[in-house]
Amino acid sequence: MAVVFENAAGGIILTASHNPKEWNALKLLNNKGEFISGSDGAALLEMANNETFDFVSVDQLGTYTENQHALNKHIEAVIHYPLVDIAAIKKANFNLVIDAINSTGAIAVPALLKALGVTNFTILNETVNGQFAHNPEPLPENLRDLCNEVNKQGAHLGIAVDPDVDRLCFVCEDGSLFGEEYTLVAVADYVLQNRKGNTVSNMSSTRALKDITLKHGGEYFASAVGEVNVVSKMKAVNAVIGGEGNGGIIVPDLHYGRDALIGIALFLTQLAKSGKSAKQLRSSFPDYIISKNKIELTVDVNLQKIFDHIKKKYKKNPINTDDGLKIEFDNDWVHLRSSNTEPIIRIYAESNSETVAANIAKRLMGDILEAVK
Repeated sequence: MAVVFENAAGGIILTASHNPKEWNALKLLNNKGEFISGSDGAALLEMANNETFDFVSVDQLGTYTENQHALNKHIEAVIHYPLVDIAAIKKANFNLVIDAINSTGAIAVPALLKALGVTNFTILNETVNGQFAHNPEPLPENLRDLCNEVNKQGAHLGIAVDPDVDRLCFVCEDGSLFGEEYTLVAVADYVLQNRKGNTVSNMSSTRALKDITLKHGGEYFASAVGEVNVVSKMKAVNAVIGGEGNGGIIVPDLHYGRDALIGIALFLTQLAKSGKSAKQLRSSFPDYIISKNKIELTVDVNLQKIFDHIKKKYKKNPINTDDGLKIEFDNDWVHLRSSNTEPIIRIYAESNSETVAANIAKRLMGDILEAVK
């Protein structure tokens, strides 16, 4: 959002995102503060590789300034978003625990909570030194301390963000996980109660968002995996909310980018106005389980041959090939995606039964091995 506030030509985010610190790299933004497209990225790499650029003279060098107000402007935009109800949040008198993983969340989340009128909160891992207290991806195995602290304090809610605060997940009042896949579902449910329209998530995200969208009279659309693809689809279908099942929330009339801060503000508003606990809210949504697996192959394997074999085998089922191969069953689905860097196929299967989801994944892994014989 700072790119837009400053009318900049683009932006660069220095981050490893949810990865360990050795993966620190650059996220490149266009003049709208959105991730550059694949074609723009390819053009930029070609320009760099071919050195088709000139260096300016020393007299034409630009200037460097530090902006200390970007976060404040961001938070101001969040708290003034029409669906954020500060009065309701204050009245709820929440007790919260936040895992900030020793990164920028330790700065941004407390500032947001104070602006929302939340005064009773505890920050775990609040030293902003880049030494992540645990694996930074907000997965169950990395959130045990947060779950335990919520239980210990009798807090209303636990909040976890990744190092660059674009992924968000919650812990219920009993120390159980709300479910990263359900962050978007919950926020979308609240938005759709107040603003009718369409939704978008990527093809590997839970079916629960589709169910909630249809319940509210909207239409659900799936995109290829990746924020830039979700944003593109959201624009195409005029979605009122979208994101990814990894806890990424995109509210388009605020900004076309994943933002945990608006996610926190809307989720707290929903809890406050509904009078429900986090556990009760989670129980109100359709319950699905995603089984995530991968199969390693040799480098000489023909991936297209594998996908063609599976498409033929399941030709009677609805199939989407926009991003790998997704097969729809009556109440379940499976999504196969190849890696751009490794000879790996990832298999995501979802059902309302953990056993069924695991069996679907197992069956497709067998189909893959059958295809490479």
